[in-house]
Amino acid sequence: MKIVTPNGILEGKNIETILKQYGHDCLRGADLWGADLRGADLSGADLRGADLRGADLSGANLRGADLSGADLWGANLRGADLWGANLPELTIAKTSILPDEGDIIGWKKAYVDDIMPPRPVIVKLLIPADAQRSNATGRKCRASKARVLDLQDKQGNGLPPDTTAYSGHDTDFTYKKGETVHVEDFDTNRWNECAPGIHFFITRIEAVEY
Repeated sequence: MKIVTPNGILEGKNIETILKQYGHDCLRGADLWGADLRGADLSGADLRGADLRGADLSGANLRGADLSGADLWGANLRGADLWGANLPELTIAKTSILPDEGDIIGWKKAYVDDIMPPRPVIVKLLIPADAQRSNATGRKCRASKARVLDLQDKQGNGLPPDTTAYSGHDTDFTYKKGETVHVEDFDTNRWNECAPGIHFFITRIEAVEY
């Protein structure tokens, strides 16, 4: 792998090898346009001013990386770990798929145990305007509370109003039409995709296929 930087061309087997050999500040201002960096370990790297346009950073470890001034236009950050990373404000906005204001509709997969194995159902949720909500870099979202609007089978047919569904992660956390559910320990760090919260998608088909 060759990387052009303001200080010359760096070579190595992969980007982790280059960082190890030249130091975590060697990529400052580097030309990484269109680079395949899927799953790369870039934790703590100094990427200030780097050209990352169109780079594939899906699943990359960017914990604590400094991306201030980096050009991330068209970069794929899906599934990237951005805990503690210093990001341009515009990049933060581009990775958010949820509106900052107003109610939104969410969809999630849950289960009923009237048969074995448990039958998957789809929960239609109203995420109220005053609920905390976030997504990391992927499509899965979290909220601190939600009102259950409906329980449906995978085809979209409504289930009986007394149906109770439970979370696949915590069977004590249940959903019933008309009830409002809360998560008291909602994690406000948006980059923690799998942290405590009511997990949902903003399209129904994603919940069905999850």
